[in-house]
Amino acid sequence: QVQLVESGGGLVQAGGSLRLSCAASGRTFGDYLMGWFRQAPGKEREFVAAISRNYGNTFYADFVKGRFIISRDNAKRTGYLQMNSLEPEDTAVYYCAASDRWFFTKSSTDYDYWGQGTQVTVSA
Repeated sequence: QVQLVESGGGLVQAGGSLRLSCAASGRTFGDYLMGWFRQAPGKEREFVAAISRNYGNTFYADFVKGRFIISRDNAKRTGYLQMNSLEPEDTAVYYCAASDRWFFTKSSTDYDYWGQGTQVTVSA
């Protein structure tokens, strides 16, 4: 098993940036595909980005539009989501998640482990 703890959320003005971190403990972090999801009030949880186990292949939701960058440092057991040009529509609780699957997936049901979430609020 792996335990995940997010940090780095907060309040930012539109056009600003935030960097989320996801600290992992337990099993080797590099054993997992890592993803970021978000959930806004009254909406379903949605996929944001994912990164492969070791080779750094990345995948993004269309709405990211080149604004976000997902990365990971397996030696530090930490994943990151750099969010730039934030918009009020990006306001949500952001979750990191880990999957035992080898291949990319954007389905939340394919992720086995979840953090508690960190709130991101973007003001207009």
